[in-house]
Parts: sequence; structure tokens; C-alpha cells
Amino acid sequence: MFLKVIMQILCFFLAISFGYVSAEVCGDSLFFRPNGTYDTNRQVVLSTLASEVSSREGFYNISVGEGPERIYVIGMCVPGAEPQTCSDCIKASSDFLIKHCPNQTDSFDWSPQKTLCFVRYSNSSFFNEINLEPNYAEYYTGEIPGNETEFNRIWEDFMRRMIAAASSSTHGSPARMHYAASMTPLTGFLNMYALMQCIPGISSGDCEKCLLENVRTQQQCCSKNIGGSVRRPVCFSRSDTSPFYGAFDNITPSPPPQKLQSMPPPDGKRISKRNKMLILVLVLTVVTVVLLALGFVFCKRRKSYKPMKLETDDDITNSQPLQYDLKTIETSTDNFSDNNKLGEGGFGVVYKGTFSNGTEIAVKRLSIYSRQGLQEFKNEVIVMAKLHHNNLVQLLGYCMEGEEKILVYEFLSNKSLDLFLFDTMKQLQLDWTKRYNIIEQIARGILYLHRDSRLKIIHRDLKASNILLDANMNPKIADFGLAKIFAMEQTRAETSKIAGTL
Repeated sequence: MFLKVIMQILCFFLAISFGYVSAEVCGDSLFFRPNGTYDTNRQVVLSTLASEVSSREGFYNISVGEGPERIYVIGMCVPGAEPQTCSDCIKASSDFLIKHCPNQTDSFDWSPQKTLCFVRYSNSSFFNEINLEPNYAEYYTGEIPGNETEFNRIWEDFMRRMIAAASSSTHGSPARMHYAASMTPLTGFLNMYALMQCIPGISSGDCEKCLLENVRTQQQCCSKNIGGSVRRPVCFSRSDTSPFYGAFDNITPSPPPQKLQSMPPPDGKRISKRNKMLILVLVLTVVTVVLLALGFVFCKRRKSYKPMKLETDDDITNSQPLQYDLKTIETSTDNFSDNNKLGEGGFGVVYKGTFSNGTEIAVKRLSIYSRQGLQEFKNEVIVMAKLHHNNLVQLLGYCMEGEEKILVYEFLSNKSLDLFLFDTMKQLQLDWTKRYNIIEQIARGILYLHRDSRLKIIHRDLKASNILLDANMNPKIADFGLAKIFAMEQTRAETSKIAGTL
């Protein structure tokens, strides 16, 4: 054990001398057999992780296998990273772990390249677990500008605000949960930059706890330097006097609020009656403008809460789905509990819900950061209201209140086809009889869309993750947000933008 510690210290100083420190940490408690099932699962998942993360807004988690051979994996990039940059970072990190952690069952890597990304895998679930060890810290040398005491005061205050911002950020896409990047003025033209991120699955309290430990660690190791970073299995933090990872391109420092001082009348003279009238007119004008602005905002908010009207161009009115209120949806999903989460993608999250009468439903809650906007949402409701086929997912209803855009579907217990195709254990359930049946029924659904329905529908995003399976492994086509309606005699169309999955 003593020899291992000495080796780690030597490796640390050797890495410092070359100006780069690896953030990779290989577990040393459990090991797997090379070329075994766990090793195969690790190779398969890590080889495709880069494309999955970059195509899903910078976050992807998955588990593959059964029993002791099961592997849990997370891949994540900082929000705003370009898809190709994110993909390159995840691939480099995955390759690095495969090479440097040859048979460890639990390893993670925060990879600082053109962007910041994170890859972790384990043989036990860690998506919702806090794990503070091991930790790794490094510092960035440079002379502290100005007074060191003042620098540390500004840094500590900035870190407190950053921890509060990152731990309380729990909305939007998973990559944006528990994330904050900001800067604050130091002296003159110099700013202090900071970035903090936790994995999305842990609670706000656990994220705050992890980041607080990071700050304490940085104070102990790097307080005499201009910057530093600390990495743990569930969180990362870095501060510096120069921007990094391209995370601050659209962020401007907000100067501290200035105190407004009241100016006395010149020469101590009393304000004249004319000046009083001018002040009164000015105040009344400002109040009037504010009231008009508030009235405009109020009207806009009332308008946003009006029920959405489906604009249809045929006489199918009795087949329109129900419009549910948000309270009903929240009750059915236990207020969108993580325990009811079925999956997630670029659109947002899908939850399992149960109505008061016992009906099981799948609730598709669109993220405000989703690429699927209001037009796609309306399009899916309108299209699905007009389609009825055994191999198409049935839309039961929708909800649209404020920023919330929610679709309610029938619940299909076996989730999506890709979970079976890309899981080495679940693949065994797909014998050729079931595969042929799935292929045939998907073809029947497409034939209905293209030829037999009253409308000619082109799906434009048909893929394994958009094929859902019921309890008997019968497939149903889902996700019509990008579907296009053709006239019955129409054979071609021109489009100005790319649709579907890149």
C-alpha cells in the first residue's frame, strides 16, 4: 500500500512537470476477466458512446447486461459544446479509459480538451448515488493579481454563488442540470472565471455537498495560485483568471451593484414649484409606462394559458385527443418523479403515469431546450389525432400550460426496440420469429401511413428508438413531431432544412 502511494505521488509530479495531469481514475477494488462478458459490454458501450452523447444534447446514460456482468455508463459534455467537439472529447476519454484501465470495473475520466466532458462506467448503478472519493486536484501557476487577501475574498464569495447556482439548477435538459459557468470582475480588465458541474442524477443537496468539498480541497492545495480544478466521481469544479473550454463566449461579467447617493439641492436652496411640477409629471409618466408594460405582460401570460386549438383541414373532429390539465398529469406521474422515468432523448423525458381509474400512460414531457418546438408539438398532436392503426402508438391526449408541452400516450411495457437490439443479453430474446414479426408489422404501419390512411404521411425520423414494443413484443411506430403530410396525389416535395436524426 505504501509503495502504491509513493508511485502515485511520483506520477503526479512527473505529470506536473510536463504541464498536463490526467483526470482518469481507475478503480482498484474490483476487476473483471479480460475478454469476458463484462469486458465485451464495456467495449460495445464505450465504442458508441461518443455518437450517442453528441446526438442527445450532450448527455447519455445506459446500462447493458444482466447480473454481475451488467455495466452502467454515463457520458456528458458541458452545455453548449459543439456536437463534433463533444463527440471528439467523449471518444478520446473512452479510448483513454479502455487503454489505461484495462480490467477495472469502476473508472471515471474528466477530460479537459477543447471542451470538458465526463465518462464513467461501473458494475453497480451510480446514476443517483453521491460518491466523493477518490478526488483529484491540480493548480494553475501564476502570480495573484493585486492584494492576495482581496483576491481570496472575491474568490470565496464567487465560489459560494457558483455552488448555489450549480446545485439549484435542476431544470431543462440533463446536461444543463447542476451546471453553472460565470465570471466576476477582479481588477481593471481582469476577470475571474469559474465552472461547476455535477452529474444530473444526484440531488441538489448532494451536488452542493460535493462542490463544497471541491472548494475546500482547492483552498488546501491551490490557494496561493491563480486557479485550480478538482474532480470527483460525481462533480467537477474549476476557477481561473483566463476563460477555458469555450464555456464563457456568451457570458459577460456583471459588476457589483453601485450605491445611489441622493444629491442635495444646489447651494442648499429649496426646490422651486416649477421643478416640483416637472418631477411630478416625470413620476406619473414612469408609473404609467410601468402599468402599461405590466398589463401587456399579463395579457401575454393569459394568452399563453389558453387551450391550444387544433387547426385541422378535414372533418375528423370527434377523434381529437383529450386536453388534460397539468395538475392531472402531475398527479399521475407523482409530480414527474425520477422513479417513474422511462427514458429521455433530445425532446425531453418520458415518464410512466397512472390515472385514478388505473389506466397506465406514457407521458412525454418536452424540455424547454428541446429541438422539438411548438410547431413540431402541434404537428404531432394533429397528425396522431387522425391516425388509427394497430402498429402506430395511440395518442390519448396532450397538455399545454405556460412553458409545459406534454403528450400523453398509451403505455407500452417493453419500451423501445433499440434497447433490445443493442443490449447483448436482451438480444437473445429476439429470435428470428420475433424479428420477422417486428419487421412485418413495422412495414404494415408504414404502408398505412404512405397508402391506406386518409392522409399520406412521411414519418422522416424512423429509427429503432422510435419503435415501441408492447407486452407481446408487437411494434408500434412513435414520435411524429417531424412527420410531413402529403396530398394524396402528391409524389414529391422540396424542403429547405434537414429533418430527422443526424
